[in-house]
Amino acid sequence: MINEDLLIEFGAKKAKFRKGDLIFSEAAPAINYYQISTGQVKMTNYSEDGKEFTQGIFGSNQSFGEPPLLADINYPANAEALCDTIVLQLHKSAFLELLIAYPDIHLKLTKTLAKRLYYKAIMVSEISNHDAEHRIIRIIDYLKHEVHHQKDPYSFKVPLTRQQIADLTGLRVETVIRAIKNLQLKKEVLIKNRKVYR
Repeated sequence: MINEDLLIEFGAKKAKFRKGDLIFSEAAPAINYYQISTGQVKMTNYSEDGKEFTQGIFGSNQSFGEPPLLADINYPANAEALCDTIVLQLHKSAFLELLIAYPDIHLKLTKTLAKRLYYKAIMVSEISNHDAEHRIIRIIDYLKHEVHHQKDPYSFKVPLTRQQIADLTGLRVETVIRAIKNLQLKKEVLIKNRKVYR
């Protein structure tokens, strides 16, 4: 999202995380801007009975955790590395200086956050009002069109496991597996070498 050289110029440091490492914890104070150089990060919450709900999954060149940083509040979720991951982290004060110096970056960030907010509003509606197949197609289409900017049929290889789709949609993994098979029968998706294409 923001050029890595520019982040480093403002004082960003590269931090390495192994699969499963926490980058920050729920309720911790937000003090850094985070942008993924390589790897993947998921943001999650856990219910009282230990059920995980995934708020979002972020990949290379994506940032995460900005709303609490900008709102001066604590993190509402955990951020965990899904694989070996390198993250650029920039202290809040330097990040705000960068946004003031580069209003075009500020505007781009605002648009990104607005799209994420829109997606969350849609997903709340989807989870409460729609069946499994509809929820799954909605999340896949969001990734295909809004994140990866692809349009052609079956051109998008879904970068999520069945378990990750379940965590993002509030479904059980068995339900996701059945729904994806049904979606293939309806030609909504293509399964090739166990990978899902839309």
